[in-house]
Amino acid sequence: MTRSDNIIKLLLVDDSVDDAEQTISILRNGGIAVRPARASNEAELEAALEQQTPDLIIADLACKDLPLQRVHELAERGGRDITLIACGRGVTEAAIVKAFREGARAMMLRDSHEHVQMIVRREFEALTMRRGVRRLEASLRESERRCEALLDSSRDPIAFVHEGMHVRANKAYLEMFGFDDFEDVEGMSILDMIAPQDADDFKSLLKRLSKGEKPPQRLNLKAQRSDGSTFDATMEFTEASYEGEPCQQITFRLQTVDPNLTQELEAMRQKDLVTDLYNRQYLMTQLEEAVARAANGKTDQALLLLEPDNFKHVLDTVGLGNADVLLGDMATMLRRHAGEDLVAGRVSEHTFGLLLPSHDAEATRKLGEKLRNAFGEKIFEVGKQSISLTVSIGGALLGEKNANAATVLNSATTALRSSQNEGGNRINVIDPSEQDKAAVESTRRWLEAIDHALAHNGFVLYYQPIISLHGAEGDYYEILLRMAGPKGEIPPAQFLPIAERNGRMPAIDRWVIANAIRAIAERERAGHKTTFFVKLTPQSLEDQTLLPWVAQQLKTARQRGDSLVFEMPESKVVTSLKPARAFAKGLEQIHCGFALEQFGSGLNSFQLLKHIPVNYLKIDRNFMAELPKHKENQEKIKEICDQAHHAGKLTVAEFVEDAASMSILFSCGVNFVQGNFLQEPEKILSHAAA
Repeated sequence: MTRSDNIIKLLLVDDSVDDAEQTISILRNGGIAVRPARASNEAELEAALEQQTPDLIIADLACKDLPLQRVHELAERGGRDITLIACGRGVTEAAIVKAFREGARAMMLRDSHEHVQMIVRREFEALTMRRGVRRLEASLRESERRCEALLDSSRDPIAFVHEGMHVRANKAYLEMFGFDDFEDVEGMSILDMIAPQDADDFKSLLKRLSKGEKPPQRLNLKAQRSDGSTFDATMEFTEASYEGEPCQQITFRLQTVDPNLTQELEAMRQKDLVTDLYNRQYLMTQLEEAVARAANGKTDQALLLLEPDNFKHVLDTVGLGNADVLLGDMATMLRRHAGEDLVAGRVSEHTFGLLLPSHDAEATRKLGEKLRNAFGEKIFEVGKQSISLTVSIGGALLGEKNANAATVLNSATTALRSSQNEGGNRINVIDPSEQDKAAVESTRRWLEAIDHALAHNGFVLYYQPIISLHGAEGDYYEILLRMAGPKGEIPPAQFLPIAERNGRMPAIDRWVIANAIRAIAERERAGHKTTFFVKLTPQSLEDQTLLPWVAQQLKTARQRGDSLVFEMPESKVVTSLKPARAFAKGLEQIHCGFALEQFGSGLNSFQLLKHIPVNYLKIDRNFMAELPKHKENQEKIKEICDQAHHAGKLTVAEFVEDAASMSILFSCGVNFVQGNFLQEPEKILSHAAA
């Protein structure tokens, strides 16, 4: 799936620009990417629908010029699949019922941020699923058309049988039994094609099939033509469907070879010649069947993958010519300790697979440990070499949540690689039913790490230059945060979302601010006039003691207030407008600056400046991507700069990617630029952040 597939094209039908902006901000704060547009009357709605078909329409029930029913009529015009969501405040039961009658698929409570995010996610997922189903249906129809063509042109006599009756047969089948047209056999029992001496046995087979038993892959019997003559035939059974109904695909073949030889040849086709285990094709067929059983509610099935550790080093020891001998010995070990009821196969060059038909999580891990220990204790005699080796094992349990062969194989592979990355000679098993528990445990561990970092100075500050295009005095930097980990520094994307969900951000904000002030003081003592841009989270805005604390920190460090600029994304300021305004006004009193990040992402971003005192506007990064190629983005940046300068604000362009963008930004009137192209972030020396 591409990145653009995850961006929701959103059309807001709303009289209020502020309400529309708030909805957009709520969604973006929830991590939902949207490309918004707004309409407040019928002409604007028609223009928006014509310009770009939206995924979702959120229509305010209080919209005066566009009643919900009319929005639905215009959205439905042309047969487009657009999800209509009604929204409102203090909605009554009667209003909800009326909204659904007028075409709404969902009702959204405007004042509940969580409800807004949940409804939009759910409806977009449902829309994506409907689109996917339509694509699959089209693909299925095309596949069925091709299958019909292949069936008609096949030289193999093939028929489809449902409840013992013919529902489809190809030309070769009709010719084999002496019929001219399918109408001659349509609705005829398959029993009529069986010679009398085998009819009773075949009737018993049909009864077993009707009870859900699996058919034999092959059945040797005498078949009977329409003229009563008989011939020796082999019937091959395959589960299939025809016009949506489950049925059996039956292929008749003349017995031209010894049945025992045919059986031996079939067994050989299923085996890997080097290891005498099943080959990948057969193992995947069995996995598909196991997945189908899981989708129908069967539990306690699993797939294990096993690889020798450091196989390249092992080959260097035994020699490439002895590789097959070693793999054969490993396969023998696998069969001996796995048991006869398991399907063991060779998945790739040195990867073995085990399909477990009746193993829960505990039994799967127990078997994995048994295999791991057995291989670890074995001394392999290969040529003139005696070697020992260890194995890594990865597994995945099958369930309804992951009832897909590719998904199960990928999960088992991920678990195998995890075992190898952890040093090898171990087993990891992925259990879908335990993933929620694992997520809770992972959150607990992250919170422990965050709390430990807060208590023991376990965070690390970086700073990235913000370069003036017009020679502003002093040095400007943005402060960036990392967390020290046992195997290196941890980027903020891994721990900040967990910290935010669990109320740790105010404490982290204070740690960053305190250490940033210390770093500024150290730089200024060295003669470098410095301004730091420091990110602030909405949770800190609710802390009434934060501003006095910042003032005291500056006073203790004997540091000027304008050396600090606090920054927040535009979308988060919109949803926390009252506390953000109070905080920004408080910053003015202690002479600190305030900046809006991701500016220009809303419907009317400059409207926000009437409510919030702002010093810097950091232009939304989406305008920077491949800037030289996008004339409309260049025009938008120039428009933002012109309005910003008219309002007395300075502009900053982040994520600058190339030299060509630099010259464009200069001509647009941007004041400052920032990005890895100019300079990557550098660590603040530890004694400054101690």
